[in-house]
Amino acid sequence: MTDNTGPEGDVRLNPQWRTALADEFAAPYMALLKQFLLERKAAGKHIFPPGSHWFRALDLTPPDKVRVVILGQDPYHGPGQAHGLCFSVQPGVPVPPSLLNIYKELERDLGIARPAHGFLESWAQQGVLLLNTVLTVEMGDAGSHQGRGWERFTDAVIARVNALEHPVVFLLWGAHAQKKAAKLDSRHLVLKAPHPSPLSAHRGFLGCGHFSQANAFLEAAGMAPIDWRLPETP
Repeated sequence: MTDNTGPEGDVRLNPQWRTALADEFAAPYMALLKQFLLERKAAGKHIFPPGSHWFRALDLTPPDKVRVVILGQDPYHGPGQAHGLCFSVQPGVPVPPSLLNIYKELERDLGIARPAHGFLESWAQQGVLLLNTVLTVEMGDAGSHQGRGWERFTDAVIARVNALEHPVVFLLWGAHAQKKAAKLDSRHLVLKAPHPSPLSAHRGFLGCGHFSQANAFLEAAGMAPIDWRLPETP
């Protein structure tokens, strides 16, 4: 993927990230990943999100703007859902169950009323890096692109965030995300909770208070808090 293009055309990526990740894009594993994606597309597989949105989280949140990181696993695998931000869905798509639980915790923690949509771009634009650890998936087949190289790439993203001069809040929900904690310096705030999925949210995600804790940390570090309220219409 040395030319930063995908099976569906040009891949958009913020210039800061393009420079910071130049070694990753030039690495052999990324060429193998691109070959795999091209082969799956040639085989008639529908890959989500569209190629132009693979790096949407990075494009919206350049390194110098990152204040909070939320880690997901792989994109939603239903038509029209994924657009490159973890937990977020396109306007007009019903709010998925895990995101509904995130909204419930926001309401409990900060008194923020639940929005009627699941479009989280306003968070990304404020410095919340909504990063999945795997950036593509095939329609109807969760986890289908795991183990193909994306994890190495997103580990490199996390390493570069970890190396930033300013402290960052990491919200690690679920065992998969929490595996990344060992890679993070102690100057950052690392908050852990069960995944917001309906299968596990009642085990401690609901009631975790991560949103208020994140803002308190940012303010103590001299940074602006995140406005977790979402626009009424996306």
